[in-house]
Amino acid sequence: MYEFSFQNPTRIEFGIDKEKNMGRYMKEFGAKRVLIVFGSDRIKQSGLFDNVTASLREYGIEFTECSKIKSNPILSKVQEGITIAKKFGADSVLSIGGGSCLDSVKAIAAGSLYDGDVWDFFTGSPVTKALNIFDIMTLAATGSEMNNGGVVTNEKTKQKYPIHGFSLFPKVSVINPQLQTTISCDYLVYSAADIIAHSIEGYFTASIQPELINLLIEANIKTVIRTTEILLQNPNDLDARGEFAWAATLALNGLTYLGTAGFSYPNHMIEHAMSAICDVPHGAGLSVVMPAWMTWYHDRNPKQFQRFAKEIFGLSTAEQGIEALRAWFNKIGTPTTLEQLNINQQDLKLIVDNAAQNAIDWQMSDIYSKQVIANILNLAK
Repeated sequence: MYEFSFQNPTRIEFGIDKEKNMGRYMKEFGAKRVLIVFGSDRIKQSGLFDNVTASLREYGIEFTECSKIKSNPILSKVQEGITIAKKFGADSVLSIGGGSCLDSVKAIAAGSLYDGDVWDFFTGSPVTKALNIFDIMTLAATGSEMNNGGVVTNEKTKQKYPIHGFSLFPKVSVINPQLQTTISCDYLVYSAADIIAHSIEGYFTASIQPELINLLIEANIKTVIRTTEILLQNPNDLDARGEFAWAATLALNGLTYLGTAGFSYPNHMIEHAMSAICDVPHGAGLSVVMPAWMTWYHDRNPKQFQRFAKEIFGLSTAEQGIEALRAWFNKIGTPTTLEQLNINQQDLKLIVDNAAQNAIDWQMSDIYSKQVIANILNLAK
């Protein structure tokens, strides 16, 4: 194993009705004035909002709200949230939603203690402090509930960039599988693709990959495949829902990268351009990019691709494993071609240009030139 230092300060509260204790959890960190950030009013219609705010009131915590966060979160909503948080004097931010909501909250938390433009943090300025972050996950996919990163799109410049900083680790994250049973089938399968993408990026690209990490990643991928199929048949299966949610967390909380070296995120690098230009669901974009990228890349790491085919699908060749993943995506109903995403040739050129800039920013341009990115995406037609 390669040397590493590891610290993940996020506390996970997993279980039914844990969200009803949110006031107590937040009070432990001195919360007095909280900005609650969410997407639609469904959390009010379901009673979730009332349950959470009742807990806040019980512990004397005042709150205000910022709503209408969209999938593929945008900078203008982050800026709106910062304005509300500053005016209210918030000391904490609570996300009730999925990864898009929590990613927005992380940027709001950083921007609320900053006098400059919050976009600075997406273009190189370090995040040194932030409001305390808490979340209640109503959708499992991004793993944001137990990491220090987020992604936001600048809708004016069409840049989908990440933000990172130790202060962006949530203090407490609540995962109640019951809150995730109403997720649509579309977003369930998009989430499955996202989790698998988080799992395979390092698995295939790392120059040093310990056997223990291989086994952890393979177990996580197989868990996602198994539980997705169960949940498509029975969305209320709480055992499967809980395993799926925890697999999402494990895929990007740092554990599956410990002791590895030399890994990169080419699928995300390309997909960020795709959803920045065409605003496609992130997981749907990844299910298109992944099989195409795997087809292009597998000769660079043939033994690992053969291993993937054998361990995940019980097959013998790299090519069979790639086709099996593509077939599984088709089976569950997430797209595998650009045509299914209604991406035309004009869009494709813009995506290639955007991804090529991402490759420069992510220090991956030595492998991923504009032509290489075009070649990969052409395999997804």
